[in-house]
Amino acid sequence: MNIPENLRYTKDHEWIRLVEEDGTAYIGVTDFAQSELGDIVYVEVDTLDSHVEAEDTFGTIEAVKAASDLFMPLSGDVIEFNDALEDEPELVNSDPYDKGWIVKIKLDDPSSIDTLLDAAGYQALIEG
Repeated sequence: MNIPENLRYTKDHEWIRLVEEDGTAYIGVTDFAQSELGDIVYVEVDTLDSHVEAEDTFGTIEAVKAASDLFMPLSGDVIEFNDALEDEPELVNSDPYDKGWIVKIKLDDPSSIDTLLDAAGYQALIEG
């Protein structure tokens, strides 16, 4: 299972990568989550240009065998959707940490990222 050290994780299997000190970050689902869901066929985000609180739903991901809500790791404004997923939702399966990112956000408090799981903590979570 691929769990990059440079990301933070949630108990709901989302990852977040801070890219700017101003609080800009990318969010997607983990390798574990995409493997559990199976072949992704659709990603819907209806919160673009909206403020979303931590742990609130910001979208939905649909696979052949299941659909799942996407939960915001930390509070912030959804500023971009990965348009590539409209034509190629399977990018979430093939490259969940790079080309398969789902949204870009502007965090309310960039330091709050430290409250999330690190790679070791996430590994422990999925191993039960």
